[in-house]
This record gives sequence, C-alpha cells and structure tokens, in this order.
Amino acid sequence: MRRVGQGQGRDGGGDDELLTPKQVAELFHVNPKTVSRWAQQGRIGVTTTVGGHRRFDRAEIHALVNALTDPGSAS
Repeated sequence: MRRVGQGQGRDGGGDDELLTPKQVAELFHVNPKTVSRWAQQGRIGVTTTVGGHRRFDRAEIHALVNALTDPGSAS
C-alpha cells in the first residue's frame, strides 16, 4: 500500500491520476464498500492518503475494466 504525502494534492498533480472508491465503484457497477473490500483483499492496488482515505490508480483501474469488458481477453 502506497501513501500519498502532503503537497501532492491539486497543485502537485497527484489527484488527477487517482480515483476515489465511489468513482471506481461506478466504473465496475458495484458498491463503494465492495471496492474497499477488494483493496483489503489485495485484488486491486490501493494508495492511502495522509488522512487515511483510499485512492486507486486511474491507469490500473481502466486497464482492469478494459480487460474485463474486452470479449477477446476472456480466458
């Protein structure tokens, strides 16, 4: 688990690359608590803010969504 330090907010550019649990839940059509559970189980990568809030890497989440929705990627 990575921690986002102070100074990486809007002016630091860090927030543009991170998604909230609610945003991730909307992409997967699940409840935000499910996203938090996935993070606790290690199913998806998570970053923690200084305040203890979970944030998720935008590129990683979009890659996972694309892999799960692309019919050619099914094993």
